[in-house]
Amino acid sequence: MRLTLKHQILLAPAAVLLIMTLLLGFLQYNYWQLSLQREQAKQLRDAFIVVAEADMASQRMHALAQLMIWAPEFDAEHIKQLSELYRYLDNAALRLDSSALVSSERLAGFQEVVRELDPRHGMKPELFDELLERLRPRIKVIAEELNLQRQQAQNLQGEDMDDLVERTTFVGIIVLASAIMIGVLLSLFFARRSLRRIQMLSDSAERITRGDFVPPPAPAVVRDELDGLALSINRMTEQLIRVVAAEKLLEGAEEERRRIAMDIHDQTLADLAAVLRGLERMGGNPACNGSCGPTVHAIEADLRRAIANLRTVMDDLHPQTLDILGLPAAIEAHLERMAERGDFPEFHFLTGDGVADLRLPRLTQVTLYRIAVEVVHNVQRHAGATILEVGLERRAGLLVLGIEDNGRGFDFAPRRPGLGGGRGLYNIRERARAISAQVDWGPARFSSGTRFELRLPLEADQVKGAKG
Repeated sequence: MRLTLKHQILLAPAAVLLIMTLLLGFLQYNYWQLSLQREQAKQLRDAFIVVAEADMASQRMHALAQLMIWAPEFDAEHIKQLSELYRYLDNAALRLDSSALVSSERLAGFQEVVRELDPRHGMKPELFDELLERLRPRIKVIAEELNLQRQQAQNLQGEDMDDLVERTTFVGIIVLASAIMIGVLLSLFFARRSLRRIQMLSDSAERITRGDFVPPPAPAVVRDELDGLALSINRMTEQLIRVVAAEKLLEGAEEERRRIAMDIHDQTLADLAAVLRGLERMGGNPACNGSCGPTVHAIEADLRRAIANLRTVMDDLHPQTLDILGLPAAIEAHLERMAERGDFPEFHFLTGDGVADLRLPRLTQVTLYRIAVEVVHNVQRHAGATILEVGLERRAGLLVLGIEDNGRGFDFAPRRPGLGGGRGLYNIRERARAISAQVDWGPARFSSGTRFELRLPLEADQVKGAKG
């Protein structure tokens, strides 16, 4: 499965981002472990403070109990102080029980003595003194246990901190190096792969510009943008081959027409002209005036008509006016000849500024002339028009040939020959395509009729020196 170009471009940074995300997750996990150790150390510190407060409270309670034993009379203030100190002890027992840092056996013995010291159960100084003597060793044992845990936690935290720094540094370096390496390798892999395919397409395009019309292989399935480009170049090359073939065919046909016209002019017309001169001399011979004079004159007339017809055929094969006077004059001359034959609509021919000075290739001029002649003949044969307008003008980098009539019009939808379309319209489109021009038929500006328009893009060197 081939990835598209945008996915290939995004894959390398996506892989690097994924690896960096995993690295951040690893760092977050280590930070979480460190936070747990800090929380445990805080709990041990708080518990040790609680035990220290309990020890201080027990010492003061023991001192008060001794004082009450040796006092000559009862003092209520001592009872109040003992109650306050007991609340400290009871609160310490509750806090140690909630911390779960002291073993249950030691904590149970401590809590049992604390409950017996509750002043609400009675106030006997001798019993208080005995209970406090039992409580203080238990407090000392709990303090030693918490202190040992604190030392172990501090040592472990220091070792863990060193190990964490070392491990994080090592893993960070390895992951960063791996991310950079993977990103570079992925980028190089996809870049070389894409550049190799782009180079192949570039070589194919360069061969095509040199005239070697060998299309790049078309992919069976379009998987990415380069496959689409290869398919487009393949189709463009095939269309270019057809266009060039049509252009070569037209160029060859026009060259053959020109050669035939020159042969007729140089050979056939010369022979017929010699025969005509011979007949003229024969007709001028006094010996032939009586018997063969009418026959000779009739043959001369027929021969002159044949020569005129041959000249018309020569002009149809290759108009000499086109080579001598240019495209606008050739089209106008053809319109005038058609009008002289009769049964032709009233025509108007308009030429824009600078059209006659355009430097068009010979094949382009001949093709434009043939298209104009074909459209005019279609108007004469099928339109039934009384007005015909023909124009050549430059318009925004285009040479526009427009032919408009007021005839009956027709269906403008393009059709191929044999499918309800005429051969003439198809030939016009193919001729225009051969010179990279576009043709359209549409309604005329008259109340009825058709407008034909051909648009030929002009190159810079073709308009250089043209007026307008």
